[in-house]
Amino acid sequence: MKQPKKKILITIDWFLPGTKSGGPVRSYANMLDHLGAYFDFYVITRDTDFLSDAAYKGIQSNAWNTINDHTQIYYFSKEALNKRNLKALLDNTEFDVAYINGIYSWYFSILPVMLLKNRRNVLVSARGMLNPQAFSVKPFKKKVFLAIANMFNLYKGVTFHATNKEEAVHIKSIMGDKNEVKIAANLARKMESEIISKRVLTGPLKLVNVARISVEKGTLKMIESLKTVETELILDIYGPIYDHDYWGKCQKAIAQLPNNVTVNHKGFIESDLVLDTIKTYDFFVLLSEGENFGHAILEALSVGCPVIISDKTPWRDLVSKGIGWDLNINDSKEISNIFEYISRINQDKYNEMAKRAFKFAKHFSEDEQLLNQNKNLFL
Repeated sequence: MKQPKKKILITIDWFLPGTKSGGPVRSYANMLDHLGAYFDFYVITRDTDFLSDAAYKGIQSNAWNTINDHTQIYYFSKEALNKRNLKALLDNTEFDVAYINGIYSWYFSILPVMLLKNRRNVLVSARGMLNPQAFSVKPFKKKVFLAIANMFNLYKGVTFHATNKEEAVHIKSIMGDKNEVKIAANLARKMESEIISKRVLTGPLKLVNVARISVEKGTLKMIESLKTVETELILDIYGPIYDHDYWGKCQKAIAQLPNNVTVNHKGFIESDLVLDTIKTYDFFVLLSEGENFGHAILEALSVGCPVIISDKTPWRDLVSKGIGWDLNINDSKEISNIFEYISRINQDKYNEMAKRAFKFAKHFSEDEQLLNQNKNLFL
């Protein structure tokens, strides 16, 4: 007799069809896509996207929306989102495991733990929020919250999800050894079976950056690293402006670049257009302070686009793999040298890198062990 599928409840601030909040939405979307055959998912989220006040079109707010045969989504309106309504929804929803995204969100991280930890199996996905680089933004508030949470045993009996061994160590260093930590890397977006046609290196070299414009994503550092490039080069940036003062600094840096370097801000890009957009560029660039996973990096590789990234992500030793570079973002000379090198790369060398990038991503996306790790989060 076929066993009924386990029911997994997910709480997350923003979810599909929204995509502006970045990596977590992609992580959960990929998980639901891969694991829908094994579990039924119930997602509780907002009815607006990140940095938006407009409700999504085509959804019913404050109600369950059936998305497919394994996913239902409850979209809270701003007016209805409060502790009483959230508690009532949790009390009246049948599920086996609660999977809570993040640490600091009142309605989607903190309250769900408070309301559920004594009644359900609760799994918290830290999403890199307990990693050292995450404390470069609002460190005092975060440390005060974590101290209070530990004082009152907020996470007692809760299991944590880490995407790699390094993150598991960071979680233990803050939460102590009282919590179980399960390790499972994020799942990739399902890939095409064959590599896209090779790009021909004609005209200016074309670089692409897909990330919100913010300090932690290293937008300014990336722009400033182009100052010494002597050949013609174009960098297109796709992503919402997270910090307008910071973007002002970026614009000043762009104005000081040599005439042979062009930088364009292309605005926000919808998730379903990311792959088709990246595949038209020669290299992907992301010099962030750190990535817990870095979906855009993997997606660039998946369309045969070599990458230039920081050494603070899980994607390491890229030179030996022949798929790009992972660089010390504090070594501006090294970064500039790489930009100069790729601006002179020959077609055969580039074709080989593109082929290796695709094969690397393909192997990662089809890793059966990775799929089982994610299944075991809920078993």
